[in-house]
Amino acid sequence: MKVSFKYLTQTVLLILPLSLALAQQPTVQERVVALKASLAASQAILKQYEWVETTIVSLKGDEKSRKQERCYYGADGKVQKVLLSQTAPPPKKRGPFRRKIAEAKQEELTDYMKEAVALVKLYMPPQPTLIQRAKDAGKVSLSPQPGQQARLVFADYLKSRDSLTLAVDLASNRPVAAKVFTYLDSQKEPVTLDVRFGTLNNNATYAATTVLDAKGKDLRVTVENAGYRPM
Repeated sequence: MKVSFKYLTQTVLLILPLSLALAQQPTVQERVVALKASLAASQAILKQYEWVETTIVSLKGDEKSRKQERCYYGADGKVQKVLLSQTAPPPKKRGPFRRKIAEAKQEELTDYMKEAVALVKLYMPPQPTLIQRAKDAGKVSLSPQPGQQARLVFADYLKSRDSLTLAVDLASNRPVAAKVFTYLDSQKEPVTLDVRFGTLNNNATYAATTVLDAKGKDLRVTVENAGYRPM
């Protein structure tokens, strides 16, 4: 069968851009390096800022506590917090026996709430060292997404059988959203985190809203960061 030169030329011209595009797609290693650099740059900038963190704890859809704290990085590089306000619903009136049972349950739940809030801090912001550890272990997958984004999935990111999924903007290498599947003490207590990132005028990225859901306990913890301003 004869194939015309014109047909071959058109075919090559159609295939060539696709081949070049595929060849130019960053590898997992390149994408991880760029992401780590973006996260490190943002953290360096944020250390010059202060902001207000609002933590809302809800149980079975009812708000149980709301706390606002002024946050900033101390000389040791750790986040320092100053309490601005804190509210909690008034205790219900009960008899002595029922009150003791309620107090015991409340103490157990309070401990669980504290653990849940602490868990959020372990995953957000994403840590470049943990990202690299997952990469070195071969536990990172990369897939393109619509809207000039890519999805990076880090398995066993912090704990065994957990995962951190980051939606990354391809132009800036900044994360725009995150999804975490994890647990507290046991894998029988699954917990999810949904994160939306914000960006300051200088392009620094921060976790604007983090929502933790522990469906087994009907518990939700929402952490909002806002009001960023230079120190």
